[in-house]
Amino acid sequence: MIRLFVLAGLMTVAVFLKSSPGHTANSVNISTKGDQRCINSNGTPNHTIGTFPNRGNPHRFRAQKLTYCVDATPRDTGRITHRTNASGISLTGIPFRPGTADFYDASSPRGFSRDGSSGWRLEGMGAADMLGMDRQNAHVDHRGLYHYHAPAPALIASLKGTLIGYAADGFPIHYVGKSVKPSWQLKPGKRPTAPHGRYDGTYEQDWQHVAGSGNLDECNGAIVDGNYVYFATDSFPFFPRCFRGTVSQDFLGRP
Repeated sequence: MIRLFVLAGLMTVAVFLKSSPGHTANSVNISTKGDQRCINSNGTPNHTIGTFPNRGNPHRFRAQKLTYCVDATPRDTGRITHRTNASGISLTGIPFRPGTADFYDASSPRGFSRDGSSGWRLEGMGAADMLGMDRQNAHVDHRGLYHYHAPAPALIASLKGTLIGYAADGFPIHYVGKSVKPSWQLKPGKRPTAPHGRYDGTYEQDWQHVAGSGNLDECNGAIVDGNYVYFATDSFPFFPRCFRGTVSQDFLGRP
């Protein structure tokens, strides 16, 4: 049985917490008006981050001005949306972005690029060292935007209850550790084209959904106490990568 402990009182919230030395403190405001829940933040996490640039990531962290609004009363639409620029947003105003925009590219000095012709997209956590992830399963992009590719231990430790954020369609995202199991499995055998090698999770295409192999659906969600919720998990897909509700325009388009 999946059990959730959720704190009420998130209708309007302002949070100001310490962050990395030398960085602006975390600032986030969560407000609900009508059918919209909006999270505004400065893109600065409430915990220490890794060193950027680093060997796998050439970018420097920069504070941001972020606004993400989602459906405050989400409903299952009966259809699934697969591609968004982020999975959701944390209660501290940091995006969840498990996927990447990089593909295997033998012609690139780094072994990957934005050229998608190979069809093998780098999986964020499967290629964590290549992409310069820090200890919080996060890094920064070309704009300096810090974002999570998997649940961050420091974020989870800083929050009360299981709710860690909201998905792109407004459904809540919870973290309950090993109480849930995704229904995604590594494919057996070897990749048929370059980069070849066994399916080991380095690439997104190494994984396949096997219905019933876990207690979560394709989108990493489940019905709990009559309500649909998504889960952040310690294994692939880490955050929802498809969505059963109406996805906010703030999560569509290029990341």
